[in-house]
Amino acid sequence: MIKREIGHSGLFVNPVGLGCMGLSEFYGPAVTVEAGVSLLHSAIDEGVNHFDTAELYGMGANERLLGEAFHDRRDKVIIATKFGPTRDPKTGAMTGVDGSEKNMRRAVEQSLKHLRTDYIDLYYLHRVDLDTPIEETVGAMAKLVDEGKVRALGLSEASGATLVKANAVHPIAALQSEYSIFSRDIEDTQLGGVREIGASLVAYSPLGRGMLTGAFTRDHKPADGDFRRGQFQPRFAEGAYEANLDLVEEVKAVADALGATPSQVALAWVLGRGEDILTIPGTTKLANLETNLGALELRLTDNQTERLNALADKVSGARYPSARSANINA
Repeated sequence: MIKREIGHSGLFVNPVGLGCMGLSEFYGPAVTVEAGVSLLHSAIDEGVNHFDTAELYGMGANERLLGEAFHDRRDKVIIATKFGPTRDPKTGAMTGVDGSEKNMRRAVEQSLKHLRTDYIDLYYLHRVDLDTPIEETVGAMAKLVDEGKVRALGLSEASGATLVKANAVHPIAALQSEYSIFSRDIEDTQLGGVREIGASLVAYSPLGRGMLTGAFTRDHKPADGDFRRGQFQPRFAEGAYEANLDLVEEVKAVADALGATPSQVALAWVLGRGEDILTIPGTTKLANLETNLGALELRLTDNQTERLNALADKVSGARYPSARSANINA
């Protein structure tokens, strides 16, 4: 199985990992614990060893699911989790970002308990706390490495400049950010910082939050209860949604020429951008996971890559609504 190192951490993973958020929240109803554990065990059997979660996802439910699945096979998996964003414990409403050492200590102990493990492989600040210097947050996180509770550190949606400042305090192994055929803005911002410090880019939503799978149509849209409905995802808003579906036809055309699926083309495009890039597409279905892994064998021609490169500038809608973008590239 092909493996890539996360920065210079000594952690080697399958370039196609599994983003676990959707198992517990945001993309419709949570899966049952039984179904989730079954999928996670099957993922290991298929060669996946990089699993991404966060305190935020399901307010601990996602970490508990991973704990149930992996507590007796810990040596087979690389677990990444995150802290920072806070939620109202009663309503689940987002209440801010807290990168303080006090909050970090609370969060990491809770994550270790939920994950049923003594250590976390990769621990991220999920969003930059604009009220706390990044040097202060990363300095506190570095103590966790010294204590053996964490093996490597990462930041999510941080700017290139923030990465460099953070890395001066303690080596940063990874930046997690959205990156796909439809979302290439980090190439002009964060990616330079990633490469300056020798980190890896962990690309979340490499399938454009499902848009690039080709599964959606004008009549088949995200279901009620899915966070892509309403104002939370501008690219799925009326008008933008239909325009973006038209762009997906180009991805389908490339896939047809290769005898592949749109998902495989989308993942192969991301993985082809550099050996320092990893992906964590999410799914609740084993068949989709198996399809995603097929991207590892796919090679795009230069012409096909150029066709796909042209799509990002034509996408309708921003990655996030303006009200939620303050901590993006921060």
